[in-house]
Amino acid sequence: MPSFDIVSEFDQHEASNAIDQANREVQSRFDFKGVDASFALEGDKVQLEAEVDFQLKQMLDVLRNRLIARGIDARCMDIKDAQLSGVKARQEVVLKQGLDPAEAKDIVKRIKGSKLKVQAQIQGEKVRVTGKKRDDLQGVMALLRGEEGPELPLQFDNFRD
Repeated sequence: MPSFDIVSEFDQHEASNAIDQANREVQSRFDFKGVDASFALEGDKVQLEAEVDFQLKQMLDVLRNRLIARGIDARCMDIKDAQLSGVKARQEVVLKQGLDPAEAKDIVKRIKGSKLKVQAQIQGEKVRVTGKKRDDLQGVMALLRGEEGPELPLQFDNFRD
């Protein structure tokens, strides 16, 4: 029976490369000359550090552009509030991986509401979709990629025919 998995993940190595490129870009930009600004990747968290919060906003744009250039969907970024303390401004960006149970339930609800002849099951941090016809599975993919789909960076893995 044809099936595939719906996941939300990114390549950790590409994220590391994107952070390195963003650091290099900030070091070489004219508006950051003489400013102590940097990105630091710690697991799935990116720490942005600058002198003022205005620079943090510019750094977020640089980070978003670098992630997109490396093939990582920018919707995986969960941007926390900036913390301002005298001389430094810090901000944390969490790169989300995996589907939360609420997000997985929402995806299953959307699939069932589409009236396609498929079954969707939550399996940990992914959703497995099975159906008799390959066309129905491709219809589910189109549904989730379309405008009615969730605002999540979704990938479709493990397609079996």
